[in-house]
Amino acid sequence: MSLDRTAVAKIAKLARLKMEPERLDAMTSELNSILSFVEELQSVNTDNIPPMTSVMPMKLRQREDEVTDGGKPDAVLKNAPQRQGDFYTVPKVVE
Repeated sequence: MSLDRTAVAKIAKLARLKMEPERLDAMTSELNSILSFVEELQSVNTDNIPPMTSVMPMKLRQREDEVTDGGKPDAVLKNAPQRQGDFYTVPKVVE
């Protein structure tokens, strides 16, 4: 895939980027380099490669999943604009 000046100008307009006309040739070259690199990456065979989240193999630490009531209503509601007891008070939106 290759882009020309017109396509780059249209992409810039759609992305709401101000693109000076004298900058279009350089941007066209840069975008074509990026697209050729992506095409090169697509040719790499990754059939037997497992998905990974990091280049280093690691296992995330996990804690036991325990259900609690929180036990901290004052801390949770500290920034509430209005409250009634241990609950948020919100304006009525449905009549």
